[in-house]
Amino acid sequence: MQAPGVYDGLSALLVEQAGFEAAFLSGACLSFARFGRPDMGLVTAAEVSETVAVIRDRISLPLIVDIDTGFGNALNVQRTVRDFERAGASALQLEDQQAPKRCGHMSGKSVISSQEMVGKIKAALDSRHSDETLLFARTDALGVNGFDDAMERAQRYLEAGADALFIEAPQNREQMEKISAQFAAEAPLIHNLVEGGDTPIEKPAELEALGYRIALYPAALLHQFTPQAQRLLTHIRKEGDTRKYRNEMYSLSDMNRVLGADALLKDGQHYDAKS
Repeated sequence: MQAPGVYDGLSALLVEQAGFEAAFLSGACLSFARFGRPDMGLVTAAEVSETVAVIRDRISLPLIVDIDTGFGNALNVQRTVRDFERAGASALQLEDQQAPKRCGHMSGKSVISSQEMVGKIKAALDSRHSDETLLFARTDALGVNGFDDAMERAQRYLEAGADALFIEAPQNREQMEKISAQFAAEAPLIHNLVEGGDTPIEKPAELEALGYRIALYPAALLHQFTPQAQRLLTHIRKEGDTRKYRNEMYSLSDMNRVLGADALLKDGQHYDAKS
């Protein structure tokens, strides 16, 4: 399953219209797009929950939500799970970084003990309203304590009840093969496809052959949009018009078509007062 990263109603709608099976609310991209900040733990639980609700009001796709460290200890995790599930999350991705967290493909990370993370996983599972709300356990220990510790942690997180496993930023194909050999038959495996990150495999067919079942593309939309936006803005500042890029741009009518303006107006007519 491929799940592109989303960060607002428009990005989520585009992913749904493109025919994907799920969307991934990336904490990194929410920080990038909404706040213009890097992925360094600056987004609050309330801001993520609000975004989940906005996206859920617009699309019906299963929504995987990045809940970072759960925004605190085990008790904070429980409140986060309740709030996000109520807002419309279908699956919650919890990681074992120590606050303040940072992007999984950045250096300088630190992790909590595996015992504390196991407690967080159990707290999250106990607070779910529905068993259909999945919990994905992510470990960032590989880049901190090494591959063996990451594998041991993943085993413990699986035994604690996690529905899927995510060992962040494997360094080579051999590590991914070992991850697959140990866990693919036990739980769905997740892989992060980050442009410019430490991702050793980028083709979905290769991931599937290794037993990985969920491929996340957390920043693909923004990694494409940002340089295009910079070029357009530079041209506007110099030339004062957008004619050079007009063939690459949507018109207002195009945007209304994508966003479903006609259907919305038709719905509104149903409630118009009759004379």
